Amino acid sequence: MKHKKRNNRVLAHPIYNKDKGRYALLLLLPLMVSMVGASCATANTGNGGVPKVVVNILIDQLRSDYLSAFMPLYGEGGFKKMMAEGSIYTQGEYPHAHVDQANAAATLASGTVPSRHGVVADRWLDRKTLRPAFCVTDRQYSGLGGGQNGMSPMHLLVSTIGDELKVATGGKSLVYAIAPDPQAAIFSAGHAADAAIWIDNATGLWSSSSYYSAFPTWATAYNQYYSLPERLNNIVWEPCSDLVGNFNYFLSGEMQRPFKHGFKGDSRYVDFKTSALVNEEVTNIAIACVEKSSLGTDGITDYLSLAYYAGNFKQLSLNEVSIETQDNYVRLDRSLEKLIKSIEQKVGAGNALYVLTSTGYVDEENAELSKYRIPTGVFDVKRASSLLNMYLVAIYGQGEYVEATYGTQIYLNQKLIEERQINLSELLLRAQDLLLQMSGVKDVYTSARLIGGAWTPEISKIRGGFAPHLSGDILIEVSPGWTYYNADTNQRQMVRDSYVPFPIIFYGKGVSAATYNMPTTVDYIAPTLSRAMRIRAPNACSLRPLF
Repeated sequence: MKHKKRNNRVLAHPIYNKDKGRYALLLLLPLMVSMVGASCATANTGNGGVPKVVVNILIDQLRSDYLSAFMPLYGEGGFKKMMAEGSIYTQGEYPHAHVDQANAAATLASGTVPSRHGVVADRWLDRKTLRPAFCVTDRQYSGLGGGQNGMSPMHLLVSTIGDELKVATGGKSLVYAIAPDPQAAIFSAGHAADAAIWIDNATGLWSSSSYYSAFPTWATAYNQYYSLPERLNNIVWEPCSDLVGNFNYFLSGEMQRPFKHGFKGDSRYVDFKTSALVNEEVTNIAIACVEKSSLGTDGITDYLSLAYYAGNFKQLSLNEVSIETQDNYVRLDRSLEKLIKSIEQKVGAGNALYVLTSTGYVDEENAELSKYRIPTGVFDVKRASSLLNMYLVAIYGQGEYVEATYGTQIYLNQKLIEERQINLSELLLRAQDLLLQMSGVKDVYTSARLIGGAWTPEISKIRGGFAPHLSGDILIEVSPGWTYYNADTNQRQMVRDSYVPFPIIFYGKGVSAATYNMPTTVDYIAPTLSRAMRIRAPNACSLRPLF
């Protein structure tokens, strides 16, 4: 399919016309209808109908500023091709706060927020055991392939794109998800997928769970003939070209020397997952899936979800790994080009639809802000919860009112409060007032405030990431520049509220070249892909398609 040349006009995003009033919307309605009609006409010419394969690409911590900065180092068939011929939404956002890999994957797949789909984070505190729980652990099942533990999407409470595709085709569509980590693979796959596979942290092999019907034969063959554990001792990560070593986008004082990393010791597989080489591993097994399965070979649309990594190597500071970061983006570009070529060879040019976006967060660095006289400090969550308990004892009598803490969340002893017939709303309000007086606290959100409080744009995002059965009773927002520390979990993180720019890029079948510079949330992806496949959107998704 020939792609249209990019229109140099910057288009206003149609979903934001409502902000200009109903009258303006009515005036624009005929134009919008004609635009939609033209878009549908384009989608149904050439090969016509639905795409043979839909490819959903989620890149952990991808940033628009880095993506653009390294453009001189890219080839012509990866990022450049997708951005030149695709529809780009330049200001991607998540509709909820506290984004991580797990809830990002679930939000993308379901088209709704954690408060509705149920996956609030990678980990949360289990109220029954008062111990951290991993979001995909499920002891009902066992590991497959190289997997050591059983896992499932049991905490995902709604359907996904892949689920709805399976329902619409009577189970005939193929649905696969591939990722370095299980949470990204499982939540991208959904409940009804043929398989979700990931690299096991203990064995280094591609793995799955008995929740799925069987471990794919192409994945078994890959583990056998291209075993990562057998190769890893001889793998060395170096700059992929001299251009990378001589190109320095970051302000680091002086040019850094080329790097050279091996992977040894007990953490070698975890470290490998934070290197650029893991993306090549994902691409290679994805191509094995494309070539060895029946993906895209009939008239029924299939679905392939992939996750990549664009964060810092070993979560080190950017100053330490700036050249590695640049190399990662260049290798990502080459992986995308390789993937697109393989898929086009299998299903034909113009028969696949791609969407690419980011998890929308970055691992914050613990910089020495005091050195530059920037306001900073450490907020001790454990100390704050102890002071809160002493305060509540003084009011309500002896007892352990604070049951546990996790991150910046405080879990109250609901049984004790109920037994003493204490007014929970009153207690939460008192707790909020006390915590707000502590240094380093920006705001405090109680469960009562999140469930029934007044609406604001900020609280809306907090609510989107809140689930009463999993989240704490009190959520503390620490001030930007401060580091929160929790001795119970040994968690330490510097807080930064700065917006991280990332794109949403649609490319391929039915997509015309265009650029939209208005903010667009990622939960629009699910209904848009669903419409392209002529299926229902996931059951908790209430948004309309972008096109």
